[in-house]
Amino acid sequence: MPTKKVSTKKAAGKVRPKAPAHAVEPPPPALPVSPAPRRARAKKTVVILSRKRSLYSTRRLVEAVKQRGHRPLVLDTLRCTMVLAPGQPRMLYRGVEVKGVDVVIPRIGASITGYGLAVVNHFEMMGVPVLNGASAISHSRDKLRALQLLCRSGLDVPRTVMAHDRSNVRKLVEEVGGLPIIIKLLRGTQGVGVMIAHTLQEVQTILNTFWDLGQEVVLQEFVAESKGRDVRALVVGDKVVGAMQRRAKKGEFRSNIHRGGEGHPVELPSSYVEVAVQAARLLGLEIAGVDMLEGRAGPRLMELNSSPGFEGLERATKQDIAGAILDHALVLSEAHAAAKPLLVV
Repeated sequence: MPTKKVSTKKAAGKVRPKAPAHAVEPPPPALPVSPAPRRARAKKTVVILSRKRSLYSTRRLVEAVKQRGHRPLVLDTLRCTMVLAPGQPRMLYRGVEVKGVDVVIPRIGASITGYGLAVVNHFEMMGVPVLNGASAISHSRDKLRALQLLCRSGLDVPRTVMAHDRSNVRKLVEEVGGLPIIIKLLRGTQGVGVMIAHTLQEVQTILNTFWDLGQEVVLQEFVAESKGRDVRALVVGDKVVGAMQRRAKKGEFRSNIHRGGEGHPVELPSSYVEVAVQAARLLGLEIAGVDMLEGRAGPRLMELNSSPGFEGLERATKQDIAGAILDHALVLSEAHAAAKPLLVV
């Protein structure tokens, strides 16, 4: 389209006003002109894998995506269909192909770990950055494997035993420091499948019950000095973005918020921050809820959660945990796009 010419001629009939006889104050100096705003980043599609959009953590992540001008897409993990073809892995959701995804934030519940890991792995095969990867989630879900990795690196974990030999339970108890002991299902969450045994008979009964049901369990040292308290630190990238001390309710040894525990915000000592970040890195987690006991010599790692709920943490700390997670996801997406990785198979 040709550019319109703007006339510089004087308008007809207009008379230039005479200059006033009295002195006129000079105009005020011009204010500095602000630089033009930088062009907004392209809108990104952020997939949140979650069984329910109404869950607190899912809702908060959706809010954080929208607040930053991007597009949230909540996908029920069990409704995702994986299609495999040579060099062309694809994902369908309710029969419609999922395209143009910039980053995936998995919220994989323990009850769907197997299928959830397959879906996460499939997005990775499609070349989509995922916060957290399938391998890291798998390591965190297996309590023994996670403790093996942490212990090998010299981090302090409670003494732990896994066995299938029913012939000498007394020896197993001695290995973890004597009674009382903690007995945990190998895969569990929110304090489910965690019990305390005060006598050898209780230990034998609990172990026999689980083993007869085909369940794998670990025996763990009871850290008495923790007195029903633990610390939950939420690691995002290489930072702890929030932490709280959880205290078990009366008559309960588990301090999980889902078990009625109370959370209070805490400023973690540097030793706790370093241990939490190092533990997350060792398991390959970009996001992790790191649970630590307060031992006499410092933090003692209990376990890491790859899909940590953060309702209690946000309410206790008044921190925007969802925003911190989303910001890290966007950084990961941009770094991934800049690197232009080849298809992962």
